[in-house]
Amino acid sequence: MNEEAEQIATIRANTLAQIHEVRSGLKPTYWVDGQRVHWEQYVESLQRTVDWCDRKLNELAPYELRSGGTS
Repeated sequence: MNEEAEQIATIRANTLAQIHEVRSGLKPTYWVDGQRVHWEQYVESLQRTVDWCDRKLNELAPYELRSGGTS
């Protein structure tokens, strides 16, 4: 895995840990970038980060193209 993919994987893992923490503990209101955010909105924001990481990791993953010919 290259450095960029490792960084994205780390972001993803940390974000999943935050989601787990929020869902398993008290459900307070959070402050994100100076704005008050309800915990459900906060979790949705974190989930969007995980989704972004998944897309980026998929883009960076090696792939193989197979083609078939006719004889």
